[in-house]
This record gives sequence, C-alpha cells and structure tokens, in this order.
Amino acid sequence: MAIDQQLIHKAIGRLRKFAKNVPKQPSPEDVHKVRTSARRLEAIFGALSLDSGTNEQRLIKLLRKVRRRAGKVRDLDVLTGHLNGVRSNGESECEVQLLEFLGSERDRQAGKLHSLIGKRRAELRARLRKTDAKVDRLLGDGGQESAALATARALLLSSQLDNPKRFNKGNLHPYRLKVKELRYVLQMAPSADSKFVEELGKVKDTIGEWHDWEELVAIANDVLGHRRNCKLIRQLKEISDSKYQQAVAVTEQMRREYLSPSPRKKPSGRFELKPPVVGAAAKLSQNAA
Repeated sequence: MAIDQQLIHKAIGRLRKFAKNVPKQPSPEDVHKVRTSARRLEAIFGALSLDSGTNEQRLIKLLRKVRRRAGKVRDLDVLTGHLNGVRSNGESECEVQLLEFLGSERDRQAGKLHSLIGKRRAELRARLRKTDAKVDRLLGDGGQESAALATARALLLSSQLDNPKRFNKGNLHPYRLKVKELRYVLQMAPSADSKFVEELGKVKDTIGEWHDWEELVAIANDVLGHRRNCKLIRQLKEISDSKYQQAVAVTEQMRREYLSPSPRKKPSGRFELKPPVVGAAAKLSQNAA
C-alpha cells in the first residue's frame, strides 16, 4: 500500500474524539493535535481529490473554522511560552501585564472554540465518520489512482517552492503554508522518512517560530503602546529580527540544496527538482497494487 491509510484514520479519529469530549479549556497539547489534524486532512483531501464530494466539501469548510479557532488558542499558548522565557531587567510590570493579557485572551478564544464545537458537534462527527468510510473504499482496492494523484500533487507543490524569488517579511509566512501542505502530502507515504521531508519540517518550524515572535511584538505594541521606550518591546523586536534572519537562511539553504539548477548547466532562470525531491514524491506510488 503506497498511501498510509492509518495516518488518515488517526487524524479523523483524533478530531472525532475531540469533538465528542471537548473541554471548556482544552490543554495546549490537545489544541495543537486538533489544529494539526485539521490542516493535515485539508492537504490530504486536496491531494486525493476527496474535496469533490458534497460531504467532504462541507467537512472542509467546517474543519477550516475549527482549525482557525484552534489556531488562535494555540498561538496564545506558544506566545505565552515565549514570553515566559524572556527576562527583561526593569520591565517586570510590562511582562506581567502582557502575560495577563495573553492568559485572558486564551480563555476567551478557548471559549469560542468550545462554543463552535458544541454547536456543530453532531454534524462534524457525522461528516468525519462518512469520510472515514470513504477513505477505506477509495484506498481499499490498492489505491493506484489515489497514489498517482498524490504523487502528481507532491511534484506540483515541490515545483512551487521556487517562488517567491526573494523573501521578505510579507511573503515568508505564506511560503511556510506551501511547505506545510507539501510535507503533509509526502507524509502519506508509509516510508516518508526522507531527508527532504525532514528539511521541510525544519523550514516549517523556523519560519513558524519567527512568525510567532513577530505576532508577540505586535501584541506587545498594542498592549504596552503607552511605553515608547519599553525595554521589553525592544528585546522582543531584537529576538524577532534574529529569528527572521535564521528563518530566511534555513529556507534559502533548502532551496539551494533541492531546487537549484545543476552547476554544469548555464544559468537560465529555471530550476530542477533534485533526485531526493522526486524520490520523496515517488514513494507515494511505490508498491501501489
């Protein structure tokens, strides 16, 4: 089997379980799992053309709402963790004020997530159950067509990693979304342990960390805006700038290694997918019978 059915079933099962017993204040770990599972299913549905059915189309719309709600909670958990690791001398009052704001906002966003799930629980669980059965029907006969679709999708997404040509703070995070989708698709292969997949994870994490610090700076400016010379805000900006440089460096290194033109060819503005990239995509079709 070229497509890992258990990976898909696990994501669906995790969401069904969360919808059944969602607490008013879910743990950071549960929120992260829900957010990741929803995003993974969105990528998988697109890769396997499961997004053409009525049930799946409506499920995707609902999953996006859940993911975005969970994302707001998850972001606040991460930002709180970052802020707890910062020590700015002479600005303890600002730290406390900012932590209190993040905590209060976390409670509010968790309440919205709980409310959304509560109102749509029956529909969400029913649509997930139908999709779970559809996955078995789709992949149960060997999944040759599905594997071919997934491979084509992986190659297309890989080719899109060449753009934009230059990174800036406006396009780096959208680039991360493309990286995440590609990684989710490649991970559908049971043996998705290639170095390319690992590098995509590294790019995803470094860009994500920079973006989190950038968000923390923006929130701090709003909450502590009356303090023009706030040492805490200056320190947060310095950390964010450092994380940005690191994220760009890691991302550009990945592109040089996997997308750069062959040194034996004359520069033409075009690029090629190196063997590790093609190999990672090919694993989705191997032994599909």
